[in-house]
Amino acid sequence: MPIAVITGASGLLGGNLAAELRARRVQVRAIRRRTSKVDHLADLDIEWVFGDLDDPPSLEHAFKGADVVFHTAAAVGVSPTVTSALRKANVDGTAAVLRAFEKTGARRLVHVSSVVAVGLSTDGQPVDERAPWNFGDYKLDDGYCTTKHQAEQLVDAAVRGGIDAVIVNPGFLIGPRDARPSSGRVIVDLVKGRIPIYPGGKNCFVDVRDVARGAIAAWERGQRGRRYILGGDNLAYRDLFERIARAAGVKPPRLPAPRAAAIAAGLAGDLYQRLTGKEPVFGSVEARYAYTDRFQFSSARAEAELGYRKSPIDGAIRDALDWFRRRGMI
Repeated sequence: MPIAVITGASGLLGGNLAAELRARRVQVRAIRRRTSKVDHLADLDIEWVFGDLDDPPSLEHAFKGADVVFHTAAAVGVSPTVTSALRKANVDGTAAVLRAFEKTGARRLVHVSSVVAVGLSTDGQPVDERAPWNFGDYKLDDGYCTTKHQAEQLVDAAVRGGIDAVIVNPGFLIGPRDARPSSGRVIVDLVKGRIPIYPGGKNCFVDVRDVARGAIAAWERGQRGRRYILGGDNLAYRDLFERIARAAGVKPPRLPAPRAAAIAAGLAGDLYQRLTGKEPVFGSVEARYAYTDRFQFSSARAEAELGYRKSPIDGAIRDALDWFRRRGMI
């Protein structure tokens, strides 16, 4: 039985990836902190190993004998600049994974990046993996996307140095097993009536289970050193909100969010961070994200080379709603 190691298994993608691997009778070894909550994965036969990205011996112990390491662990934030926490998790953490991978002789690394490490559309058409990283051109280079881009550069360099690695770039994930919740917070908040307005931008929304299957296909069939966008539906936020509301049986937001008000709120968030040193809920870069139509991505390469298939996002919304309801989150 092949052995797959997952960093970040307690997260949305990591949990769904573990479920998909177990369904395929792959042995799953997952790294967790002692403080991590993993009760939402209690139905899965997972070999848990205590460890952390800043604890090299624990990584080396976990990676020994692995056929594949899926590096899904990352920190997400809205800071307009690179914070020490984002750098430590996304850049230093990836460097630690690469060092442990090389030392233990694990066979293949699948590095889970993000579409924020690819380029943005410049002509209104979905971009592919060849698009140069241009977030700074549009003042969208916040701390998260910058560190994800830097982490990819580390993986690229390691591939040139001889390791066998593949990169996958998921879009905005939606689906079950979102325990925090992370990206599923938009569903929870909308159902609870906390989102009365909608922003004017777009994003690439994808069923997390499609991404899990795509990551496995990258392990099995991906070309060494290649990256693959694992996207879904390129939708306006208004469209997504209406789909969530329809599935949940609630009223959707009817009014557009005033752009000037969003910008003012973002600037206030930036000021809060400068004064307190704490990350705001909403910052100036997020205000620009909310109105950009440049977040459009093509999964054609993954479809052609990996057999990747994307499902309509409505199924992911329904299953996420069911999962949140069963856990009393909505």
